[in-house]
Amino acid sequence: MTVEVGKKIGKLKAASTGGTFDLSAHLGSKVVLYFYPKDNTPGCTTESSEFAARHPAFSKAGTVIVGVSRDSLKSHEGFRAKLALPFDLVSDADEAWCERFDVIKMKNMYGKQVRGIERSTFVIDAEGRLAREWRGVKVPGHVAEVLEFVKSL
Repeated sequence: MTVEVGKKIGKLKAASTGGTFDLSAHLGSKVVLYFYPKDNTPGCTTESSEFAARHPAFSKAGTVIVGVSRDSLKSHEGFRAKLALPFDLVSDADEAWCERFDVIKMKNMYGKQVRGIERSTFVIDAEGRLAREWRGVKVPGHVAEVLEFVKSL
């Protein structure tokens, strides 16, 4: 079952850099879930750094930020420490979250077809419903657009 704008997300739990991340524990707050391909790659580093730089503004807007990729917790812990990220990163090694949000796509990498995460961002409202999604995200300007959207909710 994949998510749909306007519908409740339902139960969602996974291991994260801050312990188990349970979406239902954040009812009453908005949540930004950003799915990214891989720790320590240029686009993912830029995107994560931009979310970190605007973290105070997201917090002021009552919004929790969570990054999600298939990397291990150990990889996430290193990536989070290196960038001093003020939010948790979820390890979706079994791809349960990726399937729920339908972000696994066939991509071209160095002329070969590979399965990977399509950079995507989802905003969940305070009632636990999917408010908006961005798929095939290009990093420049994206975080500012997400921030403006959460401020409007």
